[in-house]
Amino acid sequence: MGSTKAAHEKAILKIIKENNIVFIEHIWNYYFRLRKSQFYNLELEKSEAIRDAIDKNRAKEVNKMLNNWLENKKNSTLQIAAMRLICTPEQRQMLNQQYIEMKAEVAERRELSLQEAKAAIEKLKEI
Repeated sequence: MGSTKAAHEKAILKIIKENNIVFIEHIWNYYFRLRKSQFYNLELEKSEAIRDAIDKNRAKEVNKMLNNWLENKKNSTLQIAAMRLICTPEQRQMLNQQYIEMKAEVAERRELSLQEAKAAIEKLKEI
């Protein structure tokens, strides 16, 4: 087994479910039939089934973590650290005490020549 893309995918899915894998990079801690390069050459990282299995594990762990917070308030520091590792970017943003999003639009943009840049720097030094 393991000679076809489908066979690798099936074996990897089994490992993801059995070992509660939440990061694609952790597959190689349990699955030794493929090197990372072979995994990506076969485009298994694009497999909907593999992504769904990892997403389900992640969602299950996030739910467990939230339930632990509600039940046990003694050591939330470790729980928050673990949550930040396994949660989505949106959830991580909500965990942060401060979040700043900056957007800038430049109406007129042009590149300066070396001489223009040096002149601008000298002008700033005078200020």
